[in-house]
Amino acid sequence: MLPEEIRQAGGHSEDLKLRACRNAMSGQSKHISVCVCAYKRPDFLDRLLKELESQDTNGLFTYSVVVADNDRLRSSEAIVSQFAASSPLPVKYCMEPRQNIALARNKAVENADGDFIAFIDDDEVPATRWLLNLFRACEEYKVDGVLGPVIPQFNEPPPKWVIKGKFYHRPVYSTGVVVEWSKGRTGNLLFRKRILASTEQAFKPEFRAGEDQDFFRRMIEAGHTFIWSSEAVVHETVSRARWKPSIMFKRALLRGATARLHPTLGPLDIAKSLIAVPTYVAALPFAAFLGQHRIMSLLVRLFDHLGKLLALVGVNPIRDQYVTD
Repeated sequence: MLPEEIRQAGGHSEDLKLRACRNAMSGQSKHISVCVCAYKRPDFLDRLLKELESQDTNGLFTYSVVVADNDRLRSSEAIVSQFAASSPLPVKYCMEPRQNIALARNKAVENADGDFIAFIDDDEVPATRWLLNLFRACEEYKVDGVLGPVIPQFNEPPPKWVIKGKFYHRPVYSTGVVVEWSKGRTGNLLFRKRILASTEQAFKPEFRAGEDQDFFRRMIEAGHTFIWSSEAVVHETVSRARWKPSIMFKRALLRGATARLHPTLGPLDIAKSLIAVPTYVAALPFAAFLGQHRIMSLLVRLFDHLGKLLALVGVNPIRDQYVTD
């Protein structure tokens, strides 16, 4: 009998579905484990699972889903159980009681048995050909992994400064462009499972933010290549809570505090932060004439640098594992 912390929703039915799914394809077929880390957003998770059910594979691969619940109260279990009972898509539920995004990702990876691992966030929705476009790019370019664009969508109209400041718009690239580690994210990612070392955690738990950049840094230093696929699109829901200035500042402090863990952080980076803090403070009155989006942009960068400097002197500015509301 499986340990309680990795009990699967749907019991043995998940194993039977997965076996049937893979046996339906030839021996050459590849299998993708889609990993979702969930934390107290059951409605979003339910929406995501339903969208994942209709992924177009073009007969090139099979796929299943792993949901890693990072809530010790198992707030996602009921949703996964209900979905598993009615869907032909194999889905496995596991739980990581220690609240930490890196540990949740590791739990998902531990329970993934595909040739490929894909990551998507529980507040995202994939296009129908999302997995197909990631898979095709990975195979055609013969690389180790592929990332795609995450397009923000707002569940209600945000303040104008949020749009003008492009706070939730991320850079996009042409298909085939090699992605640097500092640009890596796990919100839309596919990679070959074989690149993971069996003796090392895929994601380092000391990173409460930026664990994905650390993952890409180590993978790229090991010689693995990741590219971009502009066709593999997912949409991310940006809720009202996320554009509250207090949340944006807390996230910036956490990012800055985590930056000190990267071995690439050197004296020059520290010097830049020491210069940036008083410079940004002095610039705030002038930014007021340029609009609220300029003020907020300046403040977010200021808190990034402050978080880094505070962490360097042993001060932990954000104690919570997750900054949500």
